[in-house]
Amino acid sequence: MKIAIVGVSGAVGQELLKVLDQRNFPLSELALFGSKRSTGQVYTFKGKEYKVKELQHNDDFKDIDIALVSAGGGTSIEYAQTITKHGAIMIDNSSAFRMDNDVPLVVPEVNAEDALNAPRNIIANPNCTTIQMVVSLKPIEQLSHIKKVHVSTYQSASGAGAAAMDELIQQLKDAAENKEIISEKFAYQLALNLIPQVDVFTENGYTKEEMKMFNETRKIMHSDIEVSATCVRVPVLRAHSESIWVETEDELSVDQVRQAFENFDGVILEDQPNDKKYPMPLFLSGKDEVFVGRIRKDLTNPKGITFWNVSDQIRKGAALNAVQIAEYLVKQEK
Repeated sequence: MKIAIVGVSGAVGQELLKVLDQRNFPLSELALFGSKRSTGQVYTFKGKEYKVKELQHNDDFKDIDIALVSAGGGTSIEYAQTITKHGAIMIDNSSAFRMDNDVPLVVPEVNAEDALNAPRNIIANPNCTTIQMVVSLKPIEQLSHIKKVHVSTYQSASGAGAAAMDELIQQLKDAAENKEIISEKFAYQLALNLIPQVDVFTENGYTKEEMKMFNETRKIMHSDIEVSATCVRVPVLRAHSESIWVETEDELSVDQVRQAFENFDGVILEDQPNDKKYPMPLFLSGKDEVFVGRIRKDLTNPKGITFWNVSDQIRKGAALNAVQIAEYLVKQEK
């Protein structure tokens, strides 16, 4: 397998390198691409140095099998044809193609087989908050069809990139020293604060991030499920958290749901409230799985279940999911 990473210098691009290494992805060649600014930078992968090439409209992707792209929606749109014209599969981390009917939107634990039908040679990686939510919804859906979801997200600075994480660290230092706090990556100071806006607002009062959770969940799960989301940026460095309420067609017990989580690949159950055992982002950064806890019956609806989930936005919410899609494609070719 000949693999390319586009946008290797960014937070997700760097994580892609780590994940490919840690999972011993079966690649024979690796090519790294970036902007003019990052061209010439050198990264080491499995003891070998690789120089970043400038992404251009040429034939650099002629011999590439899979391109893992994380360079922003504008770049993805501009270079999609260049990347795929010789047959390379483009696994794209931006929102550019997610809702296109001829582009599969894939979370391997939920709908891996959709990746096999990619007429444009493009497979979309879903939004980070959607990915971790649908991984935890799937085992419940297997018990009883989910009709509605209410979700509030607690999204870390990592969702806005490496520079946003650096800004939060600097803000925390400045706050501790009573210095002026400068905000550039977010509309407001994130340190010691919550910002109830992720992405821009749409006409219906929901943000684009919240609407992604509605639309992407339906596409991934091939379902009429309805999702109402409130997305909040919180002063956490890495790993997103979600408070999720679901209404199912049939009444389910907490034990049924807990067992479904325990038996589902990609989910780890941390649900011992008496021992103060529940998922927290501080301890789950760098982990691959979606962690679930605080499972309980909804007090207002006998068919309602509510729970808490946490997952690393850069790993499962981006880089790991893309690599898992690539792993699935490789497995299908054997």
